[in-house]
Amino acid sequence: MKEETVKKIVLKTIKDIHENPYAIKENECAACHVLFTLSKEMKLNEQESSNLLSEVLLSNPDLDSSFIEMVEYIHMKRRMIGTAFAIKTREAKDKYISSNFKNTLSELHSDTIRYGSDIVLRRLLLSMISLEIAKNIGIDHHAATEEVYYFMRKNELETDRYILEFLNHLYRRIRRA
Repeated sequence: MKEETVKKIVLKTIKDIHENPYAIKENECAACHVLFTLSKEMKLNEQESSNLLSEVLLSNPDLDSSFIEMVEYIHMKRRMIGTAFAIKTREAKDKYISSNFKNTLSELHSDTIRYGSDIVLRRLLLSMISLEIAKNIGIDHHAATEEVYYFMRKNELETDRYILEFLNHLYRRIRRA
C-alpha cells in the first residue's frame, strides 16, 4: 500500500514538473524536489523517503526511466549542461556510464596499491564533499573541487584535523564490525 502511494506521488510530481518546469527553482535539484515532495506529503523524514523512493524506482523500471528522463531534462537540457550526454540514447548513456564506472574503480584500485588506502579514502571523501557543494550551490563538480582545495589550503590545519578525526572514527567502526 505504501509503495502505491509513493508511486502515485512520484508520478504526479514528475507530471507537474513536465507541465511547469519552473516548479524546479534555478539551482534546485529535480531529484531532491521529488524526494522533498514525497517526504512532505507522506510526513516522513528524508532518509525514510529516500529509501522508499529507491525501492519504488528499483521495482518500477518505467517509473525509474521517467524519473531519470525528468532529471536529465531539468539538469541537462533546460540548464544546457551536459547536452551532448543528454541527447544520447539510453543504451549509449548506459555504455558511457558503465565504462566510467569500471575505469574509476580500476583507477582507485591502482591508487590503493600505489599510494595506500588512506590516500584513496581521503580522495573519495574530498570528492564527496565537493560533489555535495556542487549540488547544493548549483555549480559543476570541477569548480566545486577547486573551491574545496582553495578552502583546504587556506584552512590547512583545521581541515586536516577534521579529515583525520573522520578517518580515525571510521577505522574504529570498521575494526569493531
